[in-house]
Amino acid sequence: MAALLALALALAVLAAAAALNTDGLALLALKFAVSDDPGGALATWRDADADPCGWAGVSCADGGGGRVAGVELANASLAGYLPSELSLLSELQELSLPYNRLAGQIPVAVAALQKLTTLDLAHNLLSGQVPAGIGRLVSLARLDLSSNQLNGSLPPAIAGLPRLSGVLNLSYNHFTGGIPPEYGGIPVAVSLDLRGNDLAGEIPQVGSLVNQGPTAFDGNPRLCGFPLKVECAGGVKDEPRIPEANTGMSDPGAAAEVGRGPQKRRSSPAVPILAAIVVVAIVAGVVLQWQCRRRCAAAARDEDKESAKEKGGAVTLAGSEDRRSGGGEEGEVFVAVDDGFGMELEELLRASAYVVGKSRGGIVYRVVPGRGPAVAVRRLSEPDDGDSDGSGGWRRRRAFEAEAAAIGRARHPNVARLRAYYYAPDEKLLIYDYLPNGSLHSALHGGPTASPTPLPWSVRLSIVQGAARGLAYLHECSPRRYVHGCIKSSKILLDDELRAHVSGFGLARLVAGAHKTAAGNSKKLGSAACALRGGAVSYVAPELRAPGGAPAAAATQKGDVFAFGVVLLEAVTGREPTEGEGGMDLEAWVRRAFKEERPLSEVVDPTLLGEVHAKKQVLAVFHVALGCTEPDPEMRPRMRAVAESLDRIG
Repeated sequence: MAALLALALALAVLAAAAALNTDGLALLALKFAVSDDPGGALATWRDADADPCGWAGVSCADGGGGRVAGVELANASLAGYLPSELSLLSELQELSLPYNRLAGQIPVAVAALQKLTTLDLAHNLLSGQVPAGIGRLVSLARLDLSSNQLNGSLPPAIAGLPRLSGVLNLSYNHFTGGIPPEYGGIPVAVSLDLRGNDLAGEIPQVGSLVNQGPTAFDGNPRLCGFPLKVECAGGVKDEPRIPEANTGMSDPGAAAEVGRGPQKRRSSPAVPILAAIVVVAIVAGVVLQWQCRRRCAAAARDEDKESAKEKGGAVTLAGSEDRRSGGGEEGEVFVAVDDGFGMELEELLRASAYVVGKSRGGIVYRVVPGRGPAVAVRRLSEPDDGDSDGSGGWRRRRAFEAEAAAIGRARHPNVARLRAYYYAPDEKLLIYDYLPNGSLHSALHGGPTASPTPLPWSVRLSIVQGAARGLAYLHECSPRRYVHGCIKSSKILLDDELRAHVSGFGLARLVAGAHKTAAGNSKKLGSAACALRGGAVSYVAPELRAPGGAPAAAATQKGDVFAFGVVLLEAVTGREPTEGEGGMDLEAWVRRAFKEERPLSEVVDPTLLGEVHAKKQVLAVFHVALGCTEPDPEMRPRMRAVAESLDRIG
């Protein structure tokens, strides 16, 4: 009787499953391969359904037919393995299962998923070698196998993926051997990450590998060669270098050596030495006098500007009388980064200028020329560095031009665009488009440019989506792996149509450079610590904080992600970063509220409660923000992934 009952039960299950299409059966194989589902992520995966399109984490292709196009089950703590039946999902475009506990090997049959564009299996327990068949996934654009237990050598075939354009992350595994030269064929735009393995040998100096920064190879003690500062055994080889900007600006003394003919032997060196001493003394006296006059003139100019500011009137950017009359100074340069910028220096310096902001980095003016639109001009703070002999002037100018040129190369619709810059020994100006609607901070928390009505949800979502795209671009637009270093809501400016523009890129580095005279600093652009005061220290990631909360270490891209997560929390809660309840920062308070499963109405901005249709979108942004502000920097996503997640909302 028991045997008959078991047979009847099996027939009933088969009859129910017979109604499910092939893709659904393939996903049921994954469900049966999961031995532990503590959060019930697969509870809606039922064999009685006609297709899996209504299952949690499953999306289907347009046009009907119940064909699965995406499987996304991130951070669900699923334990088990990946079944080979997944290869039956012939229309699958995205397989995203990061932050679970999946073990075993990656199925060889995954090579059959020819429409797959994203494969994300990061932060699991997968082991064994990477199937060579992954290199035959002709549609694959993003591959993330980081933080697993994969071993063996790096598969060369992966480098030949024709559509690879986003991420190739093989970090924090147990890969051994050398880096295949084929990896030099990976496009420069791809974010390559090979950290935390046991790779050995010299990094091949071919193709895009030459343009990678050292962070792509960190944590491999037996790797050597450029860009690492580890020489390979057997002699020092010529290392490729990224050309420095303005290499034509060199020491005048070196230029004087070019073409110099044979020198006549002189009878005694005493005469030229004495003559040189006299000349140096005269030059030093002249320089000291010039420095004194320059600083006195600068002090008088600043007093005039502060007086005008207190009276609420307009000032001008013109400096000394010589400059106002067009005399100019030795060593000054005015460069229009954008070919469409037609304003002349004299017009800029004579135009009416209104103070719109002031910080440790300098003063920001709205400059209204006689013709054309207004521009924003940031005058960088000028330290008294005591360089009385002027010997470091050419170094400072060269460093400033190199950094300003790098800032000017950042061209993206969501990045504030540098139009021109001006350098003189006592004056540094950065010229941008003027954005009239202020910042996201003033729009959320009030300010001179704030609207009397709160920002609706659709506008907030559009702003943070644009800002995420801009910051992601800055992180990936150059092999130097740029860092912003000072992300906060006041750095996200809004134009006439309330589009977001990330501002302040490279500013922390320029201001820090103004306080140094040494050249040759190899830090990433923007990696200098941002000057944060008061509540702004809440934007600093935990790993970058010193006792007391102030920034202690150079900025990082993961630190940018954390700060952007705080900005997201500002947008959805309407609170300042320090306005969490119980004396907590906003990030800590929101995290506790979600852990305690408090009602969303207690956390979200009260002005958004009437927009009931936006509840799911608001919740999704909360989850993205909490991912960005993970205490462990390795758990935070890259900005590109953050931007993609936000773009999928709404």
